[in-house]
Amino acid sequence: MGEQIMDRAAAGRFVEAWCANWCDVDIDAVVAHFAENAEMRSPLALKLTDSPVVTGAENIRAYWRKAYGSIASADLKILNWSWDETIARLTVWWQLGDTRASEFMDFDGAGRVVRSEAFYGK
Repeated sequence: MGEQIMDRAAAGRFVEAWCANWCDVDIDAVVAHFAENAEMRSPLALKLTDSPVVTGAENIRAYWRKAYGSIASADLKILNWSWDETIARLTVWWQLGDTRASEFMDFDGAGRVVRSEAFYGK
């Protein structure tokens, strides 16, 4: 997102870009939204890395390449999203095929993701 303070309008633009990046499976573009010391938590990370937490933008990039790098495109659909200005948290509800998920992302003052966590269901 660059050097911009997150607010509701910026969060909406982030959701659009984030969805487009994932639909294109452009992992580098997705990781560009993350701070260098970001932390990501996911049940899939536990399966692929033996830890539910991946720390650092480069490690997150490597994890996502391992998990999704063989996919050419994805039909990710945003179901809804919300922005909590008080704690700078974006929550996105999305669907990919039969998988539904919610994911929250916490942002720093420059509009970069510093922490994210995904929850999956069917």
